[in-house]
Amino acid sequence: MKILPINKIREADAYTIQYEPIASIDLMERAATACFYWLILNIPHEKKIRVFCGPGNNGGDGLAIARLTSARGYIVEVYLLGDPSKLSPDCAINYQRAIDLHSIKVHFLAETDPLPAINDEDIIIDAIFGSGLTRPVTGFMAGVIGHLNNNKAIRVAIDIPSGLFGDETVSGIKNPAIIRADYTLTFAPPKLAFFFPENDKFAGDWKLLDIGISAAFIRQTDSHNFYIEAEDCRKILKKRNIYSHKGTFGHALLFCGSRGKMGAAVLAAKSCLRSGPGLVTVHIPSSGISILQTAIPEAMLDIDDSPDILTVIPDLSVFSSIGIGPGIGKEDPTAKTLKLLIQNSSKPVIIDADAINILGENKTWIPFIPKGSIFTPHPKEFERLVGKPVNDFDRNKMQREFSARYGVYIILKGAHTAITTPEGLSYFNSTGNPGMATGGSGDVLTGILTGLMAQGYTSLDTCILGVYLHGLAGDHASQLHGQEALIASDITEQLGKAFLSLY
Repeated sequence: MKILPINKIREADAYTIQYEPIASIDLMERAATACFYWLILNIPHEKKIRVFCGPGNNGGDGLAIARLTSARGYIVEVYLLGDPSKLSPDCAINYQRAIDLHSIKVHFLAETDPLPAINDEDIIIDAIFGSGLTRPVTGFMAGVIGHLNNNKAIRVAIDIPSGLFGDETVSGIKNPAIIRADYTLTFAPPKLAFFFPENDKFAGDWKLLDIGISAAFIRQTDSHNFYIEAEDCRKILKKRNIYSHKGTFGHALLFCGSRGKMGAAVLAAKSCLRSGPGLVTVHIPSSGISILQTAIPEAMLDIDDSPDILTVIPDLSVFSSIGIGPGIGKEDPTAKTLKLLIQNSSKPVIIDADAINILGENKTWIPFIPKGSIFTPHPKEFERLVGKPVNDFDRNKMQREFSARYGVYIILKGAHTAITTPEGLSYFNSTGNPGMATGGSGDVLTGILTGLMAQGYTSLDTCILGVYLHGLAGDHASQLHGQEALIASDITEQLGKAFLSLY
């Protein structure tokens, strides 16, 4: 799914109105109805709903939601902020519809009026400002936002939390006036702001609602940002031929482990096998032989000369894919081994963990990394490799620039794991959960990616399918064990279920 900038979302609305065709007030009703259905499924009937509306179309959404929920039997009060003579046309229509219902109390709030008391048990609907906001909220409206944030009531933002920018950072604004939503009911396509950690405290748990914005407009509109969903991965997943054999699906090579960190090799190798290659070889220090052959009898071993660390590379020509990093450490002989691998590999390499940290300390090696290689850093590893960003939007810019400069892919791990490409594109993942923030989860991802690439997936398809399956397996594991009890091997055990969901 494309993630469009705010100006293109406005154009998409206008295109839909013109070519569906549909009246703007009816499109607003469609949006309000989508929100209404979410609310009645999630808000108990005994809760009082307080809807705060601005004078624009976001306020019109709020008024329509108030009317629909009131008709369903909820107790609803509406607070219209600002000058009642300056309502947008559609907002004015929904204001009249709301007061015609008689069961809704509508209050106009001006700067001189006292703000209403909010009970902690109430539900606040934020429909003050929409996604078109381009400057910080100040004055009376900022005071209202501060008042709404200063209680324990559940806050539900419509489309975007009031005060939040859709395409730009707010991190440089001192004490910004932004609704801190528990839930945001946003309309597809999603806003870029929702994919960065700095906005989590504002957007909360955001829900994407389809209100029928023109698919034709979205198809013909260029975007640099995308949201990975199941359908994207179904299109990528290769179908297996009945006459296939293990040679058909490639031979993966993993460089993993050092003394005391053989668990990383076990995790990476097992997830690699579970991702579908025909053969998997793991290059490990000699002290890990019994560990690997006992834990993963399906994997073959290539034994290093050292008992403790990695110091040599095998003949790379027989392997379809190469992954390096989990548990290898940063000793000088291992760093030299990584350098030798970079110099001798004719195919992309999946680079993780200590391999990234070694490159962060030897940046002159980076230009020699094979094109199409994949880096899988977490945020701190990213800073060691690329540099420290000013904010999350800046980090995404740096990530895209690094990918473009070196012709590589970066998978920046975290909530909505972000993939950047040599073309300067970003893909944000839709699967995964906080339970996956556990040691070894990244080793599992490296194994999955190496296994997929061995089967002939392109670097981009490997990234997209790999992060989606990794997150989805984590979601299945979370449902089985809970987030607190989830461990990395649980993710591997659920990979089969993740694959099955794409058939």
